Amino acid sequence: MTDDKALMNRRHFLAGTTTTLALAGTPLSVLAQAKPIRIGWTAWSDAEAVTNIAKLILEQRLAQKVELVMTDVALQYAGLERGQIDLMLMAWLPGTHKAYYEKVKGTVEDLGALYTDAKLGWAVPADIPVSTLKTIDDLKKPEVMEKLGGKIQGIDAGAGLMKLSEAAIKTYGLDYKLLTASDAAMVSALDRAIQRKQWIVVTTWSPHWMFSQYKLRYLEDPKQALGGAESIHALARKGFSADFPAAAAFIRNLKISLADLEGVMLKARDSNAAKEAAAYIASHGEQVDRWVAAAGK
Repeated sequence: MTDDKALMNRRHFLAGTTTTLALAGTPLSVLAQAKPIRIGWTAWSDAEAVTNIAKLILEQRLAQKVELVMTDVALQYAGLERGQIDLMLMAWLPGTHKAYYEKVKGTVEDLGALYTDAKLGWAVPADIPVSTLKTIDDLKKPEVMEKLGGKIQGIDAGAGLMKLSEAAIKTYGLDYKLLTASDAAMVSALDRAIQRKQWIVVTTWSPHWMFSQYKLRYLEDPKQALGGAESIHALARKGFSADFPAAAAFIRNLKISLADLEGVMLKARDSNAAKEAAAYIASHGEQVDRWVAAAGK
């Protein structure tokens, strides 16, 4: 080896050593920001809205890269447990996702409720006579079953609402078929039925923009088969708060009203969730400031 080559190799070694030492002295929280936070979500309108709001604030105010991972809700819980995703903002507790949460609660961090007073249920167009169809029990009436074709329009198969709906069918002794579809397909079926003045029962929840778009009512559930009031929580993989302290502090402080969320959802129907999330953030500066205050930003 020549002297020149030896000197060059020594410089490369020293440069590498300097870089290593520099990284070694960098706080873990700063290093964490270089890695994207992987947020799982499912194509439910409320989850899409709140996830996009959080993503934009993390990127714009906390300089934190974010990667959205769209997948089934059951896979989100599994992904948190395995560390494949960092965060999910759509855990319905204590009832709807109870079966999922019980399996992972020892291996995830609960960062608290994002919004409360949420509800699951079965809804019908408001012009269906209450005297004929008021409660889930009324679905057993032969004339009601005929009008509905013995079908209840559901959403995606992995949703907690669908599991509860299957249980409700058994609890009430109903001879109905529960149809699976995406959230968008469920709303399309509802829209067609309303336009054609046909009867339909859909599995749904609040918050959802369709309650602002259509005149609907929930069927009464005297046996509480579909549960009571729910809160939507942010769950993170174990170690998330240590790896991303500023992000975790922000998420713990993120609280949004159902009215605000449904407003974003309704507007997003005619544009897109990212655009309307950005508009909401721009018009709610003081609120966003409070959300990020705990993160020191």
